[in-house]
Amino acid sequence: MPKLLSHPPERLHHRAFVVKDQERNRQFFEDVLGIPLAATWCESHHSPWVDREVAFCHTFYSMGDGGALAFFSFADEEVYRKTQAAQPAEIGSFDHISFKVDATAFDELIDRLHGADKPVRVTDHGYCKSMYCTSPDGLIMEFTVDPPDAARIDTIRRADAHAELKRWMAGDLRPNNDLRSGGAAD
Repeated sequence: MPKLLSHPPERLHHRAFVVKDQERNRQFFEDVLGIPLAATWCESHHSPWVDREVAFCHTFYSMGDGGALAFFSFADEEVYRKTQAAQPAEIGSFDHISFKVDATAFDELIDRLHGADKPVRVTDHGYCKSMYCTSPDGLIMEFTVDPPDAARIDTIRRADAHAELKRWMAGDLRPNNDLRSGGAAD
């Protein structure tokens, strides 16, 4: 067993993405989803990637634990292009960010997205229930709500996490999620 960090990270400080249009992004995250814009930093620096001064805007949206969802945009089209994946995955749904919410927020988010005429997908994984939506820049957002017995489920999975990983890596591909109501992985 590896020696673990004596003090694990306290929380996620932020997760950053690049967007084309900060205002369109703000409208989705703040106006549609209701996640508050907490800070906007307007900066400029000498970019080693294009060897010139580049202006950029960095926004932060508040999470309940003090963390943030952050977004960059650039006034320089070439820098923006250089931040984009050369070839996106054919199946992009596995590249997403997920946030835990309570049942009230879960239902409110679904209502807000329906009210804004935005598509929503809901999946019951058994160990959590998730709703998925997509930002204007294609960022897949997941919001999850725990079932009432989440602590019991967590205890089981923590106890067998290493054994289950070892089993899977040895080629035993049997599922261990008997909680899922069926359907494909998402």
